[in-house]
Amino acid sequence: MSPVLKGALFGLVGFGLFSLADATIKFLGGTYSPVQIVAFAGLFTLPLIGLLWLSAPVPLRPVHPRLMAIRTVALIGNGLLVTYAFTAMPLAQAYAIFFTLPLIMTLMAWPFLGDRIDTLGAVAVFVGLVGVIVALNPGRIAFGISHLAAVGGVLLAAVHYLILRKTGPHEANVPMLLYPVLGQTVVAFLLLPGRYVPMPLADLATVAGLTLAGFTGTLMMIAAYRVAAPVIVAPTQYSQIAWAALFGALFFDEPMTLDTALGMAIIAVAGGIIALRQHRRPVA
Repeated sequence: MSPVLKGALFGLVGFGLFSLADATIKFLGGTYSPVQIVAFAGLFTLPLIGLLWLSAPVPLRPVHPRLMAIRTVALIGNGLLVTYAFTAMPLAQAYAIFFTLPLIMTLMAWPFLGDRIDTLGAVAVFVGLVGVIVALNPGRIAFGISHLAAVGGVLLAAVHYLILRKTGPHEANVPMLLYPVLGQTVVAFLLLPGRYVPMPLADLATVAGLTLAGFTGTLMMIAAYRVAAPVIVAPTQYSQIAWAALFGALFFDEPMTLDTALGMAIIAVAGGIIALRQHRRPVA
């Protein structure tokens, strides 16, 4: 199997697992608060990170402690906001907002990394904005706190990825995973009193399943980017359009509208332009 095909396959499997985890979060959100879901998902994730460290021990001290701290704070907020968004709004609408991440990163990379927006980047941002308007159709959808939470989650995710671009070559995978998950878990448990609902064994197993799906998806994405260029792997994210349509219709009585599907497709085109721009840009 060629590296290109491997990268695309790993990406498709990884984003499929992420979609499964997202749908599971939405399912659990009918009974439990987002804080409780984040708390127990983090509790199940920490042993998996420990196993990863035991398989290949590395120093746990961050190379860039200050940037790691900022990234951890960003991912704590991201975890809580994104989990709330998935529990409170249709999957397709949530994905339409989350798919704008490459566009937001393009805008934020200018002031933070000095990555100026060229003509291709400007076209992508404009096309993506049109896609968001088409997908969410402001005249049809009543915007609420969940939409604001999704936007906040995307902005914090962009901070995380920009720091990752800056420090990624210097930080090992385990510390990069450990501190955000540890921070999310501690903060979620601190916020849990008054929100806790006893969880039967079946629901604990469901949380363990979503944790395993998310963690395995992360490993698949690492493998994808190791064997193939970003221009091959990044567009596989938009396979989640199909998963959102499938899970939304089957399990949550959320059939995808034509407006939403068309808007998400336009956003996917914009994301593809960003991936192409990244691929063509000279590496320093």
